[in-house]
Amino acid sequence: MSALVSRLLKRGTGTAPARVRSVELWSLETVLRNGHVLTFSSMLTSALGALYWALAAHAYSDDTVGRNYSAVAAMMLLAGAGQLNMTNMLIRFTPGAGHRSRRLVATAYLTACVTTAVLAGGFVLLIPALSPGLLFLRHPVVACGFVVATAGYAVFVLQDGVLTGLRRPGWVVLENVVFALVKIGLVVALAFLTATGILWSWALAVVVAIALANFLLFARFLPRRGEPVRDDRADSSGPTGRYLVADWTAALFWLAATASLPIIVLNRLGPDQAAYFSLAWLVAFSLYQLNTNMGASLIVEAAHDPSQLAAHCRLVLRHTGVLLVCGVAALCAAAPLILRLFGPQYAEHGADLLRLTALSALPNLVVVAAVSICRAQRRLRLLVGILAAVCTLATVLSYVLLGVMGIAGVGAAWLVAQTAVAGALWWRRESWLPGPRSRVDVRG
Repeated sequence: MSALVSRLLKRGTGTAPARVRSVELWSLETVLRNGHVLTFSSMLTSALGALYWALAAHAYSDDTVGRNYSAVAAMMLLAGAGQLNMTNMLIRFTPGAGHRSRRLVATAYLTACVTTAVLAGGFVLLIPALSPGLLFLRHPVVACGFVVATAGYAVFVLQDGVLTGLRRPGWVVLENVVFALVKIGLVVALAFLTATGILWSWALAVVVAIALANFLLFARFLPRRGEPVRDDRADSSGPTGRYLVADWTAALFWLAATASLPIIVLNRLGPDQAAYFSLAWLVAFSLYQLNTNMGASLIVEAAHDPSQLAAHCRLVLRHTGVLLVCGVAALCAAAPLILRLFGPQYAEHGADLLRLTALSALPNLVVVAAVSICRAQRRLRLLVGILAAVCTLATVLSYVLLGVMGIAGVGAAWLVAQTAVAGALWWRRESWLPGPRSRVDVRG
């Protein structure tokens, strides 16, 4: 890795002084290092998540797994909408906020909790019309737990953004491992008590993860008033209302296209197919997390040192592309074996979906790179346009192809949508990809 960044540095900086070159070399290595740590967190969480769902698949019936997974997907969708995409805002603006970051984080938490609780409460009231398969959420105790857990999950998502923006990816790993291990322990224990044990295991694990992460954040990591600024190259500007609205709009497209899929499958094909879909999708989507984490690291480093955005972007595209090819090849070859961990019926019904979704992660790298640069540079119209295009196309095709190909149609839809948008972006890459010698202003 050091040899690669050294070559990129020579091409991008010419005869810069030795001290400047050493600072920029460290910055180039940091964008990959932090991206890899975040990816390790996602991969470890995915592995523990696979173990979790394997245990759930053996402890609960297929029907129960399908309904509970759809309830969890609804929780994640509502939390994602309710946190108003402030995760990306915190990744983008926490690095330069200094002592103002404590107020920024607290305000984001409060706003997300209130908004998400309102959305979750409205969803529970409208379940008979929106998703009859989730009527079990109408039980008073389950409904209250669902609303509180959804609001808590919004904070859980935000705290990862804070830790990432503060360049603390190692703590993201710890927090997510604790969350996963608590879930695993609870899902087995609760199987003897209630059919909603899967949902309750998520709810209780969220409480533990929030307590751990925010003790660390407010006691140790967030700067206090009077502490010196750690990096005078960082972009110290704050988020504007226009930025927040546009970024949230873009994120809603992504949430609607991903978190709603299990609910669509449940309503069209039934709980058994929803279970087969959900676990195959979960495994394949781990490759999307690699892209997302590298994109998040790209945004953080752009906030810390805007002048290196061009070099960072090219490095991320080259490096992540190689990893993706290896990951896609492995998942495509081992799809039935991986899904057999959940049961033979999962391998029979979900292998094609896993392969097609894994392949779609390759063009998604270009999409994520473009979206990350748009966020770093505050290019809001292009940001919304990219995600609106890919998500609308993927959702419409998924709905159509479900009736033709079954759950594999979702994988085919995402492969077509990601490839089409990535192809258009690469054809017009001069409109978003910085030149190798450009000095980028991210203040917008």
